[in-house]
Amino acid sequence: MRVIGLAGWSGSGKTTLLTRLLPVLGARGLAVSTLKHAHHAFDIDQPGKDSHAHRQAGAHQVLVSSARRWALITELRQAPEPPLAALLRRFDPVDLLIIEGFKRDPHPKLEVHRAANAKPWLHPGDPAIIGLAADVPAPAGAPPWRDLDDVGGIADLLLAAAVPLRDLLEGGRLGAAE
Repeated sequence: MRVIGLAGWSGSGKTTLLTRLLPVLGARGLAVSTLKHAHHAFDIDQPGKDSHAHRQAGAHQVLVSSARRWALITELRQAPEPPLAALLRRFDPVDLLIIEGFKRDPHPKLEVHRAANAKPWLHPGDPAIIGLAADVPAPAGAPPWRDLDDVGGIADLLLAAAVPLRDLLEGGRLGAAE
């Protein structure tokens, strides 16, 4: 399994780009999983559902299963957020795992930048950024750049820079595992 990330400020278009990349990568015969970082509280189950009631009543983990999918919800209950390495270990093997967010972690990633955000580029201060996808040309001396609409070119860039998961985990590049 190889790993690559998409990083950028909120509103830069990471999710939009990722939803455009997934069919392109799938058409190339790749099995792809994603890991999305959220900076806020979120729920994947809804009030009134049994899984929500279990969690609200104090369950540490709730696993919901059906004939079509399953989901494991873990309530941290004041414990710290797990490090990226611990989360990556939970995935079933696929060809490519794309991490959306975790912009401060040292895994290889492509910066997604939108000029209308009026935010600074991340790449000058992050040596793990291997390329840029933006709606404006990259500044001089920047990593390789692709226009946000060049989804095929962005896919090529991601695939060329993705690294084996074991290299990230065994090399200690991501820090403590748990």
